[in-house]
Amino acid sequence: MAADGAKNFSVGMAVDQELSVVVEIDDKYRGIIGNDGMAFDYIAKRGTFDQSMPLTWYVGVGGWYEWDDEFGVRVPLGLNWELSKGWDLYAQIHPEVDFYKGPDLQIGGALGIKYNF
Repeated sequence: MAADGAKNFSVGMAVDQELSVVVEIDDKYRGIIGNDGMAFDYIAKRGTFDQSMPLTWYVGVGGWYEWDDEFGVRVPLGLNWELSKGWDLYAQIHPEVDFYKGPDLQIGGALGIKYNF
């Protein structure tokens, strides 16, 4: 772990673009590649509810592409729970706009687990 508490590198699995591999760098840049497509999120802001709780929140901006040519932008809004040393569980919803056949507002979600190196 870095001196400021940020994790430098995380790898895990998620249900995001169907079953997906997740890689996160510097607690800010999250890449997802899965059976249905790929996505990239920039986590812009993180915060805590209570210093004594292992639960934090985050908000970001990102984009996604599905293998069937659909693509768009999304705004991930999530919760992160530190399960134990090195392990994090996260859940997010992400309002998104699909641009494939004209703007179409949608909502997506993800659930994942990561190990922090």
